[in-house]
Amino acid sequence: MSSSTEPPAGLPVRMPRPRQSGRHRRPEPVTAPEGAPALVLAVPGSPSAAGRGLAEEIVSIARSELPGLQALIAFVESKEEEFPSLADVLGGPAADEEEPAGPPPVVVPLLASPDSAYLDTVKAIVRDSGVKAGVTDALGPHPLLAEAVHVRLSEAGLARADRARLFTVATAADGIVLGTVGGQEAVQAAGITGMLLSARLAVPVLAAALDEDGSVAQTAQRLREAGSQQLALAPCLIGPELPEGLLAIGAEAAGCPAAEPLGAYPAVGRLVLSAYMAEVGISPQSPSQGAPVR
Repeated sequence: MSSSTEPPAGLPVRMPRPRQSGRHRRPEPVTAPEGAPALVLAVPGSPSAAGRGLAEEIVSIARSELPGLQALIAFVESKEEEFPSLADVLGGPAADEEEPAGPPPVVVPLLASPDSAYLDTVKAIVRDSGVKAGVTDALGPHPLLAEAVHVRLSEAGLARADRARLFTVATAADGIVLGTVGGQEAVQAAGITGMLLSARLAVPVLAAALDEDGSVAQTAQRLREAGSQQLALAPCLIGPELPEGLLAIGAEAAGCPAAEPLGAYPAVGRLVLSAYMAEVGISPQSPSQGAPVR
C-alpha cells in the first residue's frame, strides 16, 4: 500500500498565504508615540452617570484605534467631586505623582457641531488653568456624522439601513429635520452634514436649532411645502450637549417621530481621535516612531 500522506485527488489543498510586500503590504498599526500628550475629552452639559458612561465608551473606542493613548474625561460644567471638572483635570496630575510631568494635553470638546459660547468657555478654563493645552474644534461637519445619523434613523425605523437594498420601510421618512443646538453657526455646520445625509437617503434634509423657538416648526413646514409628508427629526448631537426634554419638545413642534442622539457610535470615537491626532501631528499612515509630537 502507498504511504503517501497527500490528500485524495480533487480535494482542495490549503496553502499558506504569501507575505505581502512592497506597496501592497498591510501598513503597521499606528500607536501613540512615547511621551505623546494626553487627550482630555471635554464633556458638555450637566454631569451624569449616563454621560460619564457614554464618554468612557467613546474614550475606549479612541484607545482601541490608537493603542497607548492616554485619555482623560472632564466635565465642563461640573461642580461635584464625583465628576471631575475640566479645571481640576487640567490642574491635577494626569498620572502618578512620582511620574514626571508630560507635555500639555489636548482638549477635545465632545461636540458634533460648533457652539461658540461653549468653545469660549472651554478656552477660558484652559487659559485660567495656566496649562498650555491645545483645544480642537467641534467634530463636525463630517461624512462620518452623516453615517451615524443615518444609522440612528434606521434603528428607529425611520430610514432604510442601506439605500442599495431593494426593499422599503413603511415608516421611512421622506423629509428629515436635522436638529442641533448652539445657534446659527451650529445650524450652518449641521446643514453641511445634512447635505451628506440627503445624498445617503435620497430625501431632503434641512437643519434646525432645537434651542431656538420656532426653528424646528418652521423647518418642518418648509419640508412639507416642498412635498414631504412623512417627516422625522434626527438629532445631529452626541447626547450630553442636549438639554433633557428638548428632543421631545422638538418632535412635538415638528409633528413627527424622532431618532436617538448619536451616542457612542464608533464613528464618534474615531472623530475624537482624529481631532486629537491632527492637533498633535500624528499621521494615520505613519508608524509611531516617525510621528512628530508637539
